[in-house]
Amino acid sequence: MKTKKDISIIVPVFEEQDSIKQLYLEIKENVDNKYDWEIIFINDGSKDNSKNVILDLISNDSNVKLIDFLTNKGKSEALNAGFKKCSGNIVLTLDADLQDDPKEIDSFIDKVKQTNGLVSGWKKNRLDSLSKRIQSKIFNFVLRFLTGIRIHDFNCGFKAYPVEAVKMINIYGGLHRFIPILVKNNGFEVSELIVNHRKREHGNSKYTKSRIFHGFFDLITLMFFKKYLTRPLHLFGSLGLLLFLVGVIINIYLTINWFNGIWITPFKNPLFFLGLLLLIIGVQFFSIGLVCELIVNINKNKNIDIARYFNFEE
Repeated sequence: MKTKKDISIIVPVFEEQDSIKQLYLEIKENVDNKYDWEIIFINDGSKDNSKNVILDLISNDSNVKLIDFLTNKGKSEALNAGFKKCSGNIVLTLDADLQDDPKEIDSFIDKVKQTNGLVSGWKKNRLDSLSKRIQSKIFNFVLRFLTGIRIHDFNCGFKAYPVEAVKMINIYGGLHRFIPILVKNNGFEVSELIVNHRKREHGNSKYTKSRIFHGFFDLITLMFFKKYLTRPLHLFGSLGLLLFLVGVIINIYLTINWFNGIWITPFKNPLFFLGLLLLIIGVQFFSIGLVCELIVNINKNKNIDIARYFNFEE
């Protein structure tokens, strides 16, 4: 059985060979002799020497762990792998670029203990380019407006969670940007702490402008999940009913015309085929909704078992 730690620190790494050792030393300085701790580095397909630097740390410190991806899978997949393997009662995430300050770990841990929820960092004085800061402000404003979660920096890499929160989420694609929303949807409180944001010392930012479009599509996915994930029949059933009713109306119209002597000639009147098509598609959408409802109810029972495990068996 896996030994429980006080804290797990998860660090996704993508080509940060010059930052890893310094980050490790800063973390160790701030947690050693205070907590039973572990650091899980996730090497996200780095082509530089990052993996070997981590392996060298492991050879000298049993608190250091490595998850190694052979190809670059992205930050969401890296965090998700760390969440599945971590053993701490409190889980922290930091970026590997040294812009997050490990001196603030204690503050995050204290805040998690007070709230029993997610604590997200807020880079109030952000030391990034003007274009990146403007895009971040727009992104965070939109999320606050759509979700009602009153934090300033949804995508800050410096976060802390109770372990129950990370074990109940599954992130992929670009959903790491929306972790506060996922955690909030699972019933946990979300709060924030102002953090010291430092300038990048080594390497280059992995930020690309294409993330704007990826983030937009991920947001649509997330909003869909938030509204319909637990009641898919409301979406598919409504669409199916609407299409079915339109098909019925078309066929009633054609039937009335038939009684009035206007013959139905399928190849000259496309309404006949349209009416039949809408009836069939309407029934199919409704059937999909019912199947999705079955899947959701099965998963609900699994989530209840997880909640019981965390609440009672530990």
